[in-house]
Amino acid sequence: MRRAYFKNNWIAAALVAPQLLIIFVFFYWPTAQALYWAFTLEQPWGGGNQWVGLENFQAIVEDEYYWNSVMVSIIFAFFSTLLSMGMALVLAIAADRQLNGYKFYRVGLIWPYAVAAPAVGLAFRFIFNPSAGLLSHLNQIWPGIWDPIMNGDHALAMVIFAGAWKQVAYNFIFFLAGLQAIPRSLTEASAMDGAGVLRRVRDIQLPLLAPTAFFLLVINITDSFTDSFGIVDTMTAGGPARATDLMVFKIYEDGFRGLDYSGAAAQSIILMLLVMVLTFFQFRYIERRVHYT
Repeated sequence: MRRAYFKNNWIAAALVAPQLLIIFVFFYWPTAQALYWAFTLEQPWGGGNQWVGLENFQAIVEDEYYWNSVMVSIIFAFFSTLLSMGMALVLAIAADRQLNGYKFYRVGLIWPYAVAAPAVGLAFRFIFNPSAGLLSHLNQIWPGIWDPIMNGDHALAMVIFAGAWKQVAYNFIFFLAGLQAIPRSLTEASAMDGAGVLRRVRDIQLPLLAPTAFFLLVINITDSFTDSFGIVDTMTAGGPARATDLMVFKIYEDGFRGLDYSGAAAQSIILMLLVMVLTFFQFRYIERRVHYT
């Protein structure tokens, strides 16, 4: 196989330049600006920056509302990841077994991943509406049993279900690919030895899916902290009483509505560090239990 090479370096530079420009404009430059604003005081209506050191971070640490957003974000990340990966695994096992109609819902389950987060939020906002949605029938039978407008726990559960549903399709694709990569000879041999469906799943398929599950765990937790703004904004706007005020939404609220640009920048730095710590923890301690074959 012949190797391709460029006689002129400017051709290679021209091909790489657009991607480098995108990375610089949409990643490195905003990150550098956020770092600068986090240690300075940005005036709401302009007028320059004043160096304040760690005062922005000190104000965040002393803000009880911020710690509430941290706790809400952790709860959302844990339960949305658990639900999305659990549902995707069950659906992938069903598709891999080629049950009746598996081709139809195998294709159908991939489509939701293409739906934007605000659209998901609008759809679930209608579904979980206590007076006009599908769950309104519960309130007709048991009045007041479901009210995400006034009950913070109900609102958080609603957001968790929407976030989990959005990620099911992504997880399903990887779980199904992992299952189909397992040699059929292994499952067929265990079936001939008398192992039932659940026994084959527990002793053969799940251990071999460990690398895939670990990868999805990292992706889902990262995504739940950074890509949940659209769902919260369209469904609850952080309410009621800050019950769904996730960290990424609070950054938007404080920065664009509260005009606290420096505080929002400091929060974004903390969020980035938190995601990095969680990712390090997963690779440092959880990956030890993953066996690659």
